[in-house]
Amino acid sequence: MCGIALIASGVHLGSSRLEPNSQHLVFSVDDLKSALQRRGPDSVGSKKLFLNISSSAEEQVSDTCIESEVDHDTDNRNHCFKNFLGEMHFIGATLQLRGVEPVPQPFVDDSGNILVYNGEIFGGILIEKDCNDGETLLQYLGGCCPCSSHDFSGSCKVLEKKSSVPEVLSQIKGPWALIYWQECSKTLWFGRDALGRRSLLVHWPSQQDSRFLLSSVSPTSVDHISDIKLELGLTQLNFWEELPCGIYSIKINTTYPDVHLFGGIKKHEWSNSMLKELILWERLYVEPIEGDSRKHDMKSTFVPAGPYLSEPPKASVLHPAEIVLSALRDSVMRRTSLNTFFQGVICDGRKQHAVPVAVLFSGGLDSMILAALLEQCLDPQYEVDLLNVSFDGPSAPDRISARMGVNELRRIAPSRRWRLVEIDADLSCLTSEMKHVMSLIYPANTYMDLNIGTALWLAANGNGWVYEENEDENKVSLQRHDYKSPARIVLVGSGADEQCAGYGRHKTKYIKSGWVGLHEEMRLDMQRIWKRNLGRDDRCISDVGREARFPFLDEDVIRVLLDIPLWEIANLEQPSGMGDKKILREVARLLGLSEASILPKRAIQFGSRIARESNRKNFGSNRAANQASAGSATIHRH
Repeated sequence: MCGIALIASGVHLGSSRLEPNSQHLVFSVDDLKSALQRRGPDSVGSKKLFLNISSSAEEQVSDTCIESEVDHDTDNRNHCFKNFLGEMHFIGATLQLRGVEPVPQPFVDDSGNILVYNGEIFGGILIEKDCNDGETLLQYLGGCCPCSSHDFSGSCKVLEKKSSVPEVLSQIKGPWALIYWQECSKTLWFGRDALGRRSLLVHWPSQQDSRFLLSSVSPTSVDHISDIKLELGLTQLNFWEELPCGIYSIKINTTYPDVHLFGGIKKHEWSNSMLKELILWERLYVEPIEGDSRKHDMKSTFVPAGPYLSEPPKASVLHPAEIVLSALRDSVMRRTSLNTFFQGVICDGRKQHAVPVAVLFSGGLDSMILAALLEQCLDPQYEVDLLNVSFDGPSAPDRISARMGVNELRRIAPSRRWRLVEIDADLSCLTSEMKHVMSLIYPANTYMDLNIGTALWLAANGNGWVYEENEDENKVSLQRHDYKSPARIVLVGSGADEQCAGYGRHKTKYIKSGWVGLHEEMRLDMQRIWKRNLGRDDRCISDVGREARFPFLDEDVIRVLLDIPLWEIANLEQPSGMGDKKILREVARLLGLSEASILPKRAIQFGSRIARESNRKNFGSNRAANQASAGSATIHRH
């Protein structure tokens, strides 16, 4: 997991031309590096790419020059600034999780290609167990064709190279965001995976700041940005935007000095057919025949909705819940396989005491399933930290269910050492922390986003209490002491509610519009999860030097869930805790989690009770907050 950024000066997008304006720069390069280093504390590096044009007007030969952060070669610098037009500054901060040797970013190959990469490759591209995925990806990208004349078979019409950059990126299974300079074509590529599991913010050149900027996170607090905007007479807080999921390119023109660097932004299609299906999120079997007493049986007949297939699914040897369980187990295995971990950072060589993986843990259905699957995938010698945050001490619902949950895990896996990390927070004492979280959730700016972001940030920090057995005079007692989790990977249950009808609005939609309406609501949730949830969550969790991994959002898991009829996924005619997320409740029972299988859905802002405390602090009471629609209310700064 990494923090990546690009600062491009002199790049004119489309027909816009803004003169460089250094008087009102919102933040400095050091501000940006500091924010990125919180995500990637192992190393921070940068490379500057100077874009030039030859002095010969007849030749019009473009030129580039790369300078590292520690490059003091005077001749090289003089060459770089000859006929200078603009520059691109690539920054990469690394939290290394793969490979056997430290590998700092940015990556640069012998051809002058530059890559800063924030992601994990869990399939689609072969990564040897001792290799770093960023280095491997650069090798694949370095072999790509520089032209855009590829046919549907993937073959180049002009050159003999078979792959293009979009084709390589479309193969990746796993979360990613990247910025890549292709030297031979003078093209800047950037983007994020089709689900948006890794954050990438963009600032388009403006009068406020004429630079073109990409970054994993906003480097300054929202309050600071607001102050600057007021000075400039700007009324809307819109410096950064969430970059929509996809692959983008800008072809840089260094041929004509009178237009500086002119680039038209192009968005490219995904070439992977399965990926396209996941983006459309079309379910094959949505609505059973009304009146059929077996309508919740996978082998029953049904009426397809819209474009869905008319042939019923063939009876499977496995029950749908068993299929989902197998897919989820494979997903957790891919995300926790120790032979791909960077061994130098597990626990300073003390393998016997290592805690490589933690779970963001409420004791609810989703986190209990992840913990139970982790038990099956992780070497028994490793301990597992269960991170639980509460704003109401032992009385918060999530604290109560977490204590119950860890006891159930100990019953099904007594040989594993489960460590419940209880993280207690007092909202009234978190003034500076809340300001910091505001900069992390940005451009999201509602109280709900702030509440969720704060709870995630504190939980991921892993700084709390643990109770451990203490033997004294032949008596065993529990002793409470401070503890901070060393885990660098955190499993998170994001995506379970969206795919399995876990929200209250899903039941409301089902009552109002039936199966087809429910499917459309769930599809809307999945298609906007990148903007509403994942970018914000990635920024909050990664800020403490941990990587969030989302097993429920594995490409193969999504595909499996879409292949199962909707009435097997949920039965919203049943009460809460039974019909919602029906398929996952069956998975929990298969794992031996009988108590967790009947727990109702509880969002983190309510289970941790931060929403209640926030309502009292910002609105005076829960009633006043409800009247003001506090969940969607924009944060006000006085």
